[in-house]
Amino acid sequence: MFAVTLQQASLSDPPPASVIASAANWVSGLLFGPPATAIAVIAIAWVGLAMLSGRIDIRRGASVVLGCFLLFGAKGIADGIRANAVRPSVPIAEAAPPPNFGRVSSDASMAAGYDPYAGAAVTRPRQ
Repeated sequence: MFAVTLQQASLSDPPPASVIASAANWVSGLLFGPPATAIAVIAIAWVGLAMLSGRIDIRRGASVVLGCFLLFGAKGIADGIRANAVRPSVPIAEAAPPPNFGRVSSDASMAAGYDPYAGAAVTRPRQ
């Protein structure tokens, strides 16, 4: 009455992935797939109605909603952190030249009235 067919793998097919990887993909699909999304939508709707009726305080309701966002956004958050950790977002600048401490300019007009201890309030004599 009912015909049961088993799919046979041929020798020309590539070998299947490891069993552990297949199991991890199945669990990931179960946790983040359409059934989990439907359960999360129902949970958020129920928490919202309970908050409106006063049965749940706002802090507890906000933690449920934030938990759902973190659960479903974990992959995007981890990808963003990993992308920023691999390559810096700010280009590395070249080294600045060393400062000119204690060196007097070779300009003759500067050398005559040069005083290294003179501040902005002290005027230099004109030549």
